[in-house]
Amino acid sequence: MEFLGTTQTASYCGPKKCCGLTSLPAVQAPVIQECYQPYYLPGYRYLNSWRPSLFYKISNVQTCPDESSSTLRPPTTLPALRSALFSRYSPHDWDHSNQLQVRGAEASRLWASRLTDDSVRLLQDKDQLTQQMQQGTTRNLGQRLSDIGFWKSELSYELDRLLTENQNLETVKRRLECAANEVNCPLQVALECLYHREKRIGIDLVHDNVEKNLIREVDLLKCCQQQMRKLAQRIDLQMRDNRDAQHALERDLEDKSSAQCIDEKCFNLRNTSDCISFFHGMEKIDGTISVPETWAKFSNDNIKHSQNMRADSIRLREEAEHLFETLSDQMWRQFTDTNLAFNARISEVTDVKNKLQTQLAKTLQEIFQAENTIMLLERSIMAKEGPLKVAQTRLECRTWRPSVELCRDIPQFKLVNEVFTIDDTLQTLKLRLRETQDMLQLLVMTKCRLEHELAIKANTLCIDKEKCMGMRKTFPCTPRLVGHT
Repeated sequence: MEFLGTTQTASYCGPKKCCGLTSLPAVQAPVIQECYQPYYLPGYRYLNSWRPSLFYKISNVQTCPDESSSTLRPPTTLPALRSALFSRYSPHDWDHSNQLQVRGAEASRLWASRLTDDSVRLLQDKDQLTQQMQQGTTRNLGQRLSDIGFWKSELSYELDRLLTENQNLETVKRRLECAANEVNCPLQVALECLYHREKRIGIDLVHDNVEKNLIREVDLLKCCQQQMRKLAQRIDLQMRDNRDAQHALERDLEDKSSAQCIDEKCFNLRNTSDCISFFHGMEKIDGTISVPETWAKFSNDNIKHSQNMRADSIRLREEAEHLFETLSDQMWRQFTDTNLAFNARISEVTDVKNKLQTQLAKTLQEIFQAENTIMLLERSIMAKEGPLKVAQTRLECRTWRPSVELCRDIPQFKLVNEVFTIDDTLQTLKLRLRETQDMLQLLVMTKCRLEHELAIKANTLCIDKEKCMGMRKTFPCTPRLVGHT
């Protein structure tokens, strides 16, 4: 039965004790094994800290309840529950408990309010710090992009000047080679003159002034040819150095273009971008190999090296121009002093012309075959692109297999092998295509040279046939002697 106004765990719910006891034994609380320890906010206390002590105060009375005065207990209308009235809480306990509850609630509310304000302030500070750092990084990326743009413009400007200088140097080299080849014609003429003059018989075998001039002309032409070829070799070496500087500039410019694209992508990234993701641990990886000082010095050194190469090229071109003027003037004076005639030159020129025409016809046939081969190679390369796309697409699709399904099975090996095989085939075909194209260019250059030589021989033959004195009445003009052919 549950008593009115009491709890089941109250100590006064037990059997009634004898009134003759002088003291009550200590109350033993039931042993309760808790499995969860509650969390008490600041200001709260355990509820058992304000358990009433009225029971012990009342139990100290020595007299029997029947012998005590009626003023010691509150009036009651329930005689059966009179013993329970001695164990109820006092008003002091009730007030004390309520005060504790109010103070604990106020303390927890104050602590919660303070924590909330601190949390809001912390959120605002961290959001502002994150935004400032992101804006600072964006500004740094913008500055970096401007630096890259500056060096790109410098490199592009220097590369354009170097390419122009390379073209000029190539033109000078070609002029030297053409001029050296052009000297072959009058040199051959002079040698043929000496040869044919050895066939003279009788009194005509005289070591006269014409023969002396022919010998001096041969020595002069050989010396001029040797000087031009030596200078052409020096220009070839200089062009090789220029190409090295050009490759360094192009590689630097290409690297800066790639870096500019990457930094522009990073500069345009926002918190709402689709391509952002987590890359844990990337901040601990430092793959940089330079600092801004060495980075700028690298491009500056490339530009300085290119400028030095251009200066050397300009000096070589000036030297070549001076050599052209000197040699052409000497050859023209010697030709004017010599002015010999040829009678047997026609047969040799005709024979050489026929050989060149035969070689030209064979060269044209080879050019036709090379063009057909290039067309077949290009078709074969285009036909291999489809299977390569299919194999690579299959490999890419299989990378999306989940979990343990990412198995290195036989199809995986076959697909990888197929990609490598097709790629190797494409590389082989492309290499052969480049070789064939190079061969075609060589054949075209040979054709041009043969046609040029045929024109020279046709002109020489025409002169030999139509003019009385043959080749000795004409000489290569100044533009040809200086390489402008």
